[in-house]
Amino acid sequence: MTGILVLNAGSSSIKFQLYDVEGMALERRLKGQIDGIGTEHPRLRAWDGADALIAEQRIDPARASDVEDAQEVLGGWLVEHSGAPPAAVGHRVVHGGPDLITPALVDDALLLRLEALVPLAPLHQPNNLAPIRSIRARRPDLPQVACFDTAFHRGHAPVVEHFALPAALYDQGIRRYGFHGLSYEFLATRLPEAAPEIAGGRVVALHLGSGASACAMVAGHSVDSTMGFTALDGLPMGTRPGQLDPGVVLYLTEQGMTAAGIEHLLYHESGLKGLSGLSGDMRDLLGSTSAAAQLALDYFAHRTGAAIAALGSSMGGLDGIVFTAGVGENAAPVREAICRRCAWLGVRLDTAANESHGPRISAADSEIPVYVIPTNEERMIARHTLSLLRSTGALA
Repeated sequence: MTGILVLNAGSSSIKFQLYDVEGMALERRLKGQIDGIGTEHPRLRAWDGADALIAEQRIDPARASDVEDAQEVLGGWLVEHSGAPPAAVGHRVVHGGPDLITPALVDDALLLRLEALVPLAPLHQPNNLAPIRSIRARRPDLPQVACFDTAFHRGHAPVVEHFALPAALYDQGIRRYGFHGLSYEFLATRLPEAAPEIAGGRVVALHLGSGASACAMVAGHSVDSTMGFTALDGLPMGTRPGQLDPGVVLYLTEQGMTAAGIEHLLYHESGLKGLSGLSGDMRDLLGSTSAAAQLALDYFAHRTGAAIAALGSSMGGLDGIVFTAGVGENAAPVREAICRRCAWLGVRLDTAANESHGPRISAADSEIPVYVIPTNEERMIARHTLSLLRSTGALA
């Protein structure tokens, strides 16, 4: 047996899963995360392959001030608790640009290409790359594979991928990329088993978490997405606004805001947090009685319902809706509010099924089936890592 470690580093957390490998089979040995990075209360939690909690500990904030520091903590914990060291590491990398359309073995040239994309995903890309650099400095012999969130969407038609801008800008890479691709790709592999009645049809998949987007899939292939050039576009998110008139940015510039100030506003102070004045966490909003929190919830459901209709139009019809990710999998009131806005399409919820989180949450008389299917980006990354390394001979 060999092991594959998967790291999914975000702005304030590092998720990890460790898989044992035999042949092409993957058996999860460990999973967990360090969250609260950069806050006063970082912690590490881990579960074994049977989902039993085996670790829950606070971390000194000075040791988890950023993702790179937290990676050191995680590395030390894994050395003590994971058994045999991994034979390879797979990483989620949010932006692969227009050309990186398949998982890639990390080398110096690839790192340079990925670092050049940081301005397109400033909230994510630096944190995705930090563990890669850290491991590369300490274990240059350890194979690492970068898997790109943009890759699943690279087959979009030109009419979907273009902005209505001069062609020269498209040639410079200014186009609609789409994100959360690893999550949608995993769903595409699960649909034939979890929801066979819609697997070959036209499906809107909703990845709803701190980051949120929707993807139009036809027979398991992405044909459109709400996210565009950056991860700011589309649905409102925890701290990002989603769809926004670009004239707002021009106006703020004219009012004297700097590019850095506008970037901070759009990535950290907008979305549900900006609307509510309370929090970007859906759990806090659902637990609040304030009018501003309700406005944020209503706005989220309104925009998501509109996106479902738009993506259905893009596909020429709609055969199913799938909710996934933290909010999509766990927030029954949010799913209910979104589906209520799709009643005109014939969507009818089964209240009890929705409260118990599915897997099918639509009523028997619903014209469009609705499902809740958990995503697993880390397993998708592990599959890609194993396949690539086996095909290149880098992993026996």
